Amino acid sequence: MVQSMRETERKYAVPSSSDTSWLSDASWLSQLERVEGVAAVVDRGPEELDAVYYDTADLRLSGSSATLRCRTGGSDAGWHLKLPLPGDSREEIQAALTDTVPDTMLDLTVSRTRGARLTPVVRIRSTREVRHLVDAEGTLRAALNFDTVRAESLRAEGRRAAWNEVEVELAEGADPALLDAVDKKLRKKGIARAQSPSKLARALDETTTAASADRVDRSGDLVLNPGSAGEQVLTYVREQIRILTALDPAVRRDRPDSVHKMRVACRRLRSCLRSYRSVLDREVTDAIRAELKWLAGELGAERDQEVLMERLTHGVDVLPEKLVLGPVVARLQTWNVARGTESHQRTLDALGSRRYLTLLDSLATLVERPPLRAKAGKAAGKVMARAVLKEYDRLAERMTHALDLSPGPKRDVALHEARKAAKKVRYATEVARPAFGKPAKRLGRRVKAVQKVLGDHQDSVVARGTIRDLAVAAQTAGEAGFTWGLLYGTEQAVANAREQEVPAVWERASAPALRKRLRR
Repeated sequence: MVQSMRETERKYAVPSSSDTSWLSDASWLSQLERVEGVAAVVDRGPEELDAVYYDTADLRLSGSSATLRCRTGGSDAGWHLKLPLPGDSREEIQAALTDTVPDTMLDLTVSRTRGARLTPVVRIRSTREVRHLVDAEGTLRAALNFDTVRAESLRAEGRRAAWNEVEVELAEGADPALLDAVDKKLRKKGIARAQSPSKLARALDETTTAASADRVDRSGDLVLNPGSAGEQVLTYVREQIRILTALDPAVRRDRPDSVHKMRVACRRLRSCLRSYRSVLDREVTDAIRAELKWLAGELGAERDQEVLMERLTHGVDVLPEKLVLGPVVARLQTWNVARGTESHQRTLDALGSRRYLTLLDSLATLVERPPLRAKAGKAAGKVMARAVLKEYDRLAERMTHALDLSPGPKRDVALHEARKAAKKVRYATEVARPAFGKPAKRLGRRVKAVQKVLGDHQDSVVARGTIRDLAVAAQTAGEAGFTWGLLYGTEQAVANAREQEVPAVWERASAPALRKRLRR
């Protein structure tokens, strides 16, 4: 059993040799009572905290800004996994105290550890003086912690470090502006923000030798100049890998929209590796693309079910009550539970497989030892323009083919293929934005409009197939089929409307001026 919370805090460095008596100076602490939203500073007494931090031999967790510790002392003893969030926040996932790393924590770190063994790396003990900043009702708004820290390496015998720091942690639901107000008070005392993002980061810097950390520069003699095609492509690839890795814990816990976002990251990576084969050697990347396609497919079952259920539910909800005949909603819910449970298990099975770990290793190797081709070192402009325009030509060919067909199943398939080509153009323009700016962004936006219309058309095609299956099941059970027929007809009308929109949005996306700006 785990629980999760959002932790928002700031750390401040205090010279270890300085006189820290001011930390308990009542006159200084009383100044915090003038901060808006704070009525009193309450002394909560000292705490003794003892934490052992775990990581892989090459520090894969800390390298991705995540930490895993087993802590005793304080009010929240147990296992704590902290995952990065934007700004001053992190997600803290807690589990009960056990002798070994809980299986749940192993699962939630696997996208970062890639299955490597977790062992103790640092022990950090802190003597903490706690002050609570409370409002007029006595509600906690923030905790002010004064920590005397002692760290020791559990890999390099005899390597220790000690320092003092101040930690300001925002209470749940408190206004983030409170952090800025306290920040001003601390700065007046000469206390500046800590350079290290966490106790672990500082402890590793001060106690861990390069050899014991096994932190090796794997880039070899490779040097890419800023503005080169290789530098821009690798920057994009690294970001998508980071996103994919970060989303893994959310997908395992069935967080809203996490499957969709992870699937999109897979698609963006696949598309980039395809579009920029002139930069990254396809003899290496084609195998990775195939595995990303597999993963996206496994995730797709769950995501497609989410989209379809939302669409069908909305279709029923907007109907007048008198037109909903029979147990339509109950049948939808039963169908969704059966399909949803199965598809989520399929996702979990994929993330728990050896194949997934192998893919993660391949992605790590891709950025550590990128298979660069000669054009990677060239200026990004011409290389990236050629890649974008090549994807555009494929899209134009598919659009022409689809629009030449008469309405019907063959045209539905052709429009779906055009939609996939539109995505590739859009993702190619994302990679090219640093080189081209607004021209790439404008083309991407126009193509996205095409993709959106074609996407709604394809969703209607899929929905009609499902509605028909549900109608057959309802009829077999002796239920009224009127509402299902109505839903089918509504989706058919939506598809017809989207087909009528396609020529206009394509005309805007295919304007020669959009591509001319990329030919320079």
